[in-house]
Amino acid sequence: MQKGDARPLAHPLPVGMRDFLPEEAERRQRLSGRVLASMRSFGYTLVVPPAFEFAEVLERGLGALPPSEVLRFIEPESGDVAALRPDMTPQIARILATRLIDRPPPFRLAYEGTVLRRRAGRARKHRQLPQVGVELAGVGGLPGDLEILEVACASLLAAGLDQFTIDLGDAGVARPLIDALPEDVRADATSALKAKDADALRGMSSDDSLRTLALAGNDLTALTSAIGHFSGPTRDALERLANLHDKAKARGLGARLSLDLAEVRGFAYYTGMIFRAYARGPGEAIGAGGRYDALMGRFGAPMPAVGFGLDLDALAIAVATARPNQDELERRVLCTGADAEPRARELRKQGVCAAVIADRDRAKAHAVAWGYTSVIDGELVIDIAPGEKST
Repeated sequence: MQKGDARPLAHPLPVGMRDFLPEEAERRQRLSGRVLASMRSFGYTLVVPPAFEFAEVLERGLGALPPSEVLRFIEPESGDVAALRPDMTPQIARILATRLIDRPPPFRLAYEGTVLRRRAGRARKHRQLPQVGVELAGVGGLPGDLEILEVACASLLAAGLDQFTIDLGDAGVARPLIDALPEDVRADATSALKAKDADALRGMSSDDSLRTLALAGNDLTALTSAIGHFSGPTRDALERLANLHDKAKARGLGARLSLDLAEVRGFAYYTGMIFRAYARGPGEAIGAGGRYDALMGRFGAPMPAVGFGLDLDALAIAVATARPNQDELERRVLCTGADAEPRARELRKQGVCAAVIADRDRAKAHAVAWGYTSVIDGELVIDIAPGEKST
């Protein structure tokens, strides 16, 4: 290569970035489309926030996300610090507090897009994380929590999952116990509780309450026992959790729910219900959410808020694991021969994807390479088997 030539584009993307090639991009679009249609059926309307904002706007709403995960840069036009969004919830809060504040509550908004984070999860190579989710603002307490749980379950069913679990907790259970500890041990106690490491928690609290919480089970019997064991704010949160579980069961969601009394994820950010969704395949949560009633106040429009987001990468793996041989194929027809153009136009009127290729000899090979489901040449129809390779 001569001096001054551009470097070869063998792998031109920054670390953690990726392209979605046609087949994966179409599968992803179908998946998010099914989920968004389910959300829309509950009254959630789509908004599309920008890819980056001024850092100050995002940081006031980050809550549970460490600032170290945010990718910042200097915005050339203003000279201010901007950031690529690591989470969409602060953007939704900003939209509600500024662009939509004149509309009457409650606010039901859905979103879809990619967030970018500096660090990857333990099992993740990518920093570019596609998400879809909803935010419900202006509905407090039990009614809002139940709606969000119902929307989450319906969305996962619409995605194609029959088997999944919603791990349900309450941020108010652990928070007062951690806050009662000396400041220099709170981080260690939180980590140990997150890991359910009862030995590490031994002696951290005077009454061993944290250890008791770590040893608690994940069913109603454990919850009932914990209510009898604890008092004060922790007991209040446990009773709130029991009531939510009871009401969710009455809505037919009980078979999907498990309990996590020691959940500490983002408990400094969440103010009540918290949950994660799990399914076989990805080895990590496919979604998460909860109640964050303090968030909107940070943007000058105090009101209760609750929501959840689904990780489309993890969700796609879960769906593929649950339905390995049932990939939904769109009918895509490649037309060739003398009547190719009028035939393709007629197919498009019927809602079928149809393209034309002039070279009849290359038609099948082209169809296989580009994921067409059949080739039509005059009266001849050649079906392409899923996974068929060009010869």
